[in-house]
Amino acid sequence: MTAPAPEKPRVVTEHPDFYIVHKPALWLTHRVHRGGRAEVPDVVGWMQRETGELDLSPPHRLDRETSGLLVLSRDTEAARRFFTLFKTHLVGKLYRAVVRGTPDWERRTVDAPLGDLGLGAANRVLMRQAVVPDGRPAVTDFRVLGRRAGHALIEAHPRSGRLHQIRAHLFHLGLPLVGDKIYGLERDAFLEFIATGQTPELTARLGLERQALHAARLAFPWAGAQVVAEAALPGDMQRLWDRLEH
Repeated sequence: MTAPAPEKPRVVTEHPDFYIVHKPALWLTHRVHRGGRAEVPDVVGWMQRETGELDLSPPHRLDRETSGLLVLSRDTEAARRFFTLFKTHLVGKLYRAVVRGTPDWERRTVDAPLGDLGLGAANRVLMRQAVVPDGRPAVTDFRVLGRRAGHALIEAHPRSGRLHQIRAHLFHLGLPLVGDKIYGLERDAFLEFIATGQTPELTARLGLERQALHAARLAFPWAGAQVVAEAALPGDMQRLWDRLEH
């Protein structure tokens, strides 16, 4: 049987100043040189080739394994305006996540500073963030959308934009994302992934090929109007959630 063609980015909103694009999971936001590793596709490069617009630029980023809505400015003036919108927290972002655990609350705000955990016996991943006393301020609002078989579907609204903020705050709550190699139950899963790649055995243990996090909604003011874009839960996360019902 022929394997299905890999999902490609798709334009959700086209505006004279910007695109809002749905980034598939396992695509980079922009190209990264990985020194000998297999090249990973990136949204910016793909869109530049598709449109011929070489000035496309992302005013924000999504992790490689995170799917969902991504803005690309079309010229330097739009890029400057987006820089101001993001810096002044005028861009509203909502994410959806499938986590391990069933919280006993419906809504929860985590106001907890995030910073580098630091390398040591308990942490061998340099980029891992954690709630630390001297971290940078970080606030995330969470809402439970559903509970199934020891898991929950969570909506997350980050009010700040720290590295791995949603993932680190969920881990802090004892609700790690399904599939998360850095903030999941297996603390060395990311190192295993670096050494062996995404093996079927690793996917089976973690529950999903990638972290179950999706950027579902973007909203921001532009030229006197409010721009809103939404993207439904992607197929892999929806199938995961549906399986849990049975």
